[in-house]
Formats: sequence, C-alpha cells, structure tokens
Amino acid sequence: DPAWAKAPALVVRDKVADVDITLKSVHKDGLIFFLVSYPDPEENRTHKPWVWNKDLEVYELGPQREDTFVFKWNMEDHPVDLSNFADNSYRADVWYWKAYRTDPVGFADDKHHILSPEPAPKATRITSHSGKPMFLQRLGDAGKSTTAKQILTSYKGDLQPQYVIRKPEGSRADVRAKGTWKDGVWTIEFARKLDTGHDDDIQFRQGGNYLFGVSVYGLYGKPIDKSKPHLYGQGRISDPLTLEIR
Repeated sequence: DPAWAKAPALVVRDKVADVDITLKSVHKDGLIFFLVSYPDPEENRTHKPWVWNKDLEVYELGPQREDTFVFKWNMEDHPVDLSNFADNSYRADVWYWKAYRTDPVGFADDKHHILSPEPAPKATRITSHSGKPMFLQRLGDAGKSTTAKQILTSYKGDLQPQYVIRKPEGSRADVRAKGTWKDGVWTIEFARKLDTGHDDDIQFRQGGNYLFGVSVYGLYGKPIDKSKPHLYGQGRISDPLTLEIR
C-alpha cells in the first residue's frame, strides 16, 4: 500500500517477548489506521482447544495458545503509568488482537482496563511497583464479543474448538484488525473511527496527543514464567509512546 510506504516507522522493544515491534500510523476520512509488524518464529492460531482424554472419556483443555497483540491507550486527562503494576489509578482503552478468537472475522477485541486501589467486581488483586495492593478490572466494551464457548459432553473428535467464532456487535466491534504471518513475521493492520461516539473508547481528534503502550502478549498481571512453552497472558506494557495526530 503506497500510504504505508510513505508513513514513518517507530520501533519499540517488547522486553518480555524480546523482539522489536515496528509501528506505523495514518489517518484519512475520519478513520485511523495502524500497521504493526514483529518477528515470531511460529504461527499460533489455536487457543485452548478441547482434547479428548481416552482413559477418562472426557474433554480437557489443551496447551495450545494463540498469538496476540495489544494496544493500550490512556483515557485519563493527564499522563499515567499504564503498567498493570502501576502505583497510580487509571482507565485505559485496550485493543486486543487474537490470532484465533478475533482475526478470522477481522476484528480486535475492544476492551478497557480500570486500575484502582479500591476492590471492584471481577477485579484481580495486583501488587504495585511500590508494594501496595491495587485492583485491576479487565472489562469488555458494551456489546457482543467474537466468541461463544461450547461445552462438549460426548465424543466429537480427538481435538475440538472450545470457542465458536462470530462477528462482534456494539462498542465491542469498534476496532477492525487483520493479521498475516509470513516468513517468521506477523503483520497486523488495525482500523478504527477517530471518534466512535462510545464512552468506553478513547476518542481521537486532529492536533491531539495520546499516550499509549503496546505488548505482544496479553496484559493479565500474571507473574512471568519463561519456563512455559508460550508466554500467553504474561505481557508487560512497553515504554510509554505518544501518538500525535497531525
């Protein structure tokens, strides 16, 4: 695409994945686009499938985990640390691309994070950088997600999907995204309206500056365990980045 050829590139290091991420962005006709690329030796497009246990005659969760990529945007009116382990409170818009659960229908999962010192429903207790307790809510935006779970009670095959993929609806469907893996590199294109009109999204405008970070792996606040075959869910937000819309 000629637009991407002309767009300047920013390279940021993902310290957990130990890779360089290349980012580009353009906007046109009320839409903003992002092009992401990073090396990955394997293409992983399966996620937590049901695996048949012949001895017990039941389905169990398989070890496979999908590849992912995350944008996390500051929704406060002042700079904050967007880490899951920050000492400050914040609300953040999260775009979560998933190779199995969102890519087939051409979307990223539009979510938001709320970090607070106060306990909240469905919040994970986090220990902040300074050692104080914080509570992280990882919430889906209003609407319908790209997945519905299926529970299997009888044998349908040795390997079966846990998730049925569908088109999202509502604010959950604000971010389009499509990824291609080729020759050991993921290339993912994101697209969204500058202004979605939804209060669970960050809104962009001409001349604005927006603090954000990125991560190859999901930002769940899990301890890092590099002995595991896949670091799914163990991501850490990148150093802070700023998008300036000109």
